Amino acid sequence: MGHLCVLLLIGVAMSSVCSQYSGESGSDIGIQVFDQIAKSRPQDNLVMSPHGIANVLGMLQLGAEGKTKKQLVTAMRYNVNGSSKMLKRIQKSLASGKNKDLVTIANAMFAQSGFKMEDAFVSRNRELFRCESRSLNFNDPNHAAASINHWVANQTRGMIENLVSPNMLSSALTRLVAVNAIYFKGMWKSRFQPSNTKKRNFNGGDGQVHQVPMMS
Repeated sequence: MGHLCVLLLIGVAMSSVCSQYSGESGSDIGIQVFDQIAKSRPQDNLVMSPHGIANVLGMLQLGAEGKTKKQLVTAMRYNVNGSSKMLKRIQKSLASGKNKDLVTIANAMFAQSGFKMEDAFVSRNRELFRCESRSLNFNDPNHAAASINHWVANQTRGMIENLVSPNMLSSALTRLVAVNAIYFKGMWKSRFQPSNTKKRNFNGGDGQVHQVPMMS
């Protein structure tokens, strides 16, 4: 049996935080992934979208069978027959007319040139996830990475420009790259007043105490 090498990429661009909340009932895959990445990169600032992660897994689940499909559904914590419809409802709610200037969600699959995806898989992803399907030549990783990054930059209004690097793509193994990009811009429900900024002591990692502006 052959093996398909799939690269999953999630891009989240946040300009600010919106007060509206949409929960993904039954799915904590985002929290699990965040926890793993946070442990491996303890010094970094992280922003992740649970919906973006679930979206990409949901896209792949439509083309999976047997053990692979079971593993994907188990990871998403959804009912085996209801995950795609649930994700479609969440996406529709997040990117509804009243939120169209705040949230945009885009999905795409970039397949190796000559790698045939079944028509039903492509059309189902287009229907449920508004997923684009494109062909790229991963034998030219520089051009392929540039093409994916160009797509991501367009979807995130230029806020994410380098999601993938050429060394992430293997001419020998990569056959499909699944990408989710979310652009999110909104205002805090309760905004901080800049006039409340005060200088406070901050204990730096160098052992020195610094005076820095803080919210108070």
